[in-house]
Amino acid sequence: MSTKSTIRLGCADFTWPLLPHCDVLSLIRLLGFQGVDLGMFFERSHLRPEIVQEDTSYWAGLVRERLDQAQLEVADLYFGPSMDLAIRGANNPDLDEVEAGHEMFLTVLDFARKIQAPGITMNSGMDYGDESRGQSLSRSATELARRVDAAGQYGIEIRVEGSVGSNTESPESLGELMVSTPGLRVTLDYSHFVYQGRQESEVDYLIEYTGHFQCRGAAPGVMQARYETNTIDFPRIIQQLQKSEYAGYFSLEYVWVDVWGCNQTENTMETIQFRDLAIAALEGRDYIPFVGPKYDM
Repeated sequence: MSTKSTIRLGCADFTWPLLPHCDVLSLIRLLGFQGVDLGMFFERSHLRPEIVQEDTSYWAGLVRERLDQAQLEVADLYFGPSMDLAIRGANNPDLDEVEAGHEMFLTVLDFARKIQAPGITMNSGMDYGDESRGQSLSRSATELARRVDAAGQYGIEIRVEGSVGSNTESPESLGELMVSTPGLRVTLDYSHFVYQGRQESEVDYLIEYTGHFQCRGAAPGVMQARYETNTIDFPRIIQQLQKSEYAGYFSLEYVWVDVWGCNQTENTMETIQFRDLAIAALEGRDYIPFVGPKYDM
């Protein structure tokens, strides 16, 4: 499944949380993807930071073996330090919480280095109490700069995703954080902004800060949409990524979680549809979607 672009195709392993991890990786390869977004979410993913930190060398060796067997590269490692993102948050006003999160991050960084992950994605931070958004972002910048420095020693990017409920739920807040934190990169996911009713044009300027890209269908008020109801113009966005000489992964990220109604889609079919759309766009041709057989009743 070759393309004419330096952009490679990836897929999240947390698209199929009910399958054993080895089977997920085999499926991702079977679907023709080159890379995988590995989820490492506290208490809720195949790989969990609270377990991996007990023996990072063992888990790194095991995951590296799985990746080699599936012939997959790591596109991204997505780190979530808690089920409640306010706990161990990067900008928590409680410095003990920040340090607890940083210690867990260092474990994840060691794991990322050992499996040759190019970057680690995480939440930017939350708003606490009645503080201003500026105060919230300032504390995020301080801690994230520390993580950028630590990861930079190994050539690993630190990336944040602008997401609903975080202190970067708007394109403007995410851009402000990029400006105030040199070296920090964006994991760009238009769905969080389109869901809020924002225009794609309001998000486009973040492409220049993008280290990783996540794709899933969405529409105003719909965080995860079927291909037929998606309103995001991914072929146009791919053209913008190519013009910016983006050379990272374009990763499919359908999820199956009971948040924002993100358990209402058939993830395999949606992943295939958007994969084929991306391939066509990368090759500069139109995509004709599969509509299925028609039966006479």
